[in-house]
Amino acid sequence: MKIVVCVKQVVTREWNLRLDDARTWVQDRDASFEMNEPDAYALEEALRLKEQHGGEVVVCSAGPARVSQVIREALARGADRAIRIESDTLAAADSVMVAEALAAAIRDEGFDLVLTGLQSDDQGFSQTGVVMAERLGIPHATIIMKIQVAAGRLRVKRELEGGWFQWVSMSTPALLTIQSGINQLRYATLKGIMAAKKKDVRVVAPPAGLEPRHEILELYVPEKEKQTRLIDGTPAAAAAELVRLLREEVRAI
Repeated sequence: MKIVVCVKQVVTREWNLRLDDARTWVQDRDASFEMNEPDAYALEEALRLKEQHGGEVVVCSAGPARVSQVIREALARGADRAIRIESDTLAAADSVMVAEALAAAIRDEGFDLVLTGLQSDDQGFSQTGVVMAERLGIPHATIIMKIQVAAGRLRVKRELEGGWFQWVSMSTPALLTIQSGINQLRYATLKGIMAAKKKDVRVVAPPAGLEPRHEILELYVPEKEKQTRLIDGTPAAAAAELVRLLREEVRAI
């Protein structure tokens, strides 16, 4: 079973975000980076499927040269080889651009399954995996909490709203977007770190003609503010007014 896992490099959550001069993205020249958390769960699920059914796990990531960091981490955790799509423009690109670059890079891999995280920690659109499936012409399912493989078919558990779940049967090849918490993440061992240095990383260019589908006009940091509002009247009237404010203005109830 050949599984492709798409991982993204994002700014660490502990880093103090600052906007760049154009106010269209964060200033990341001196930032520290990490693997996108939902993608880490997708990688772990791929490694577990490989341990159960055999095969190969291929990691794919798009972005500037620094994405080698998360690729090496994935290889150290147990992935067999990697594909790196090198392009500075993909560091903050929209979901469609990234999906088209990833799809072009893995189209000839002959995969059985493609896994991505449900969403990225920076933009959080939850669309990269969905668009990839459309570009590759394969079925997909989102918000996956469990994967079962039998006789070349998949049976997956989707998380719905309100505590409900849905089981879906699918043929392969297919693409799944993985929900965080589906499994327990493993850490890279010293042996894995040393082995990662010898594993193959193929560097490719993105396809020509990639164009953004949306434009970020401006980012801003929300301003913290507070306001005190006094309610006059009898206790009954004040209570009624408080309920009205909470319902109609604050929308807390």
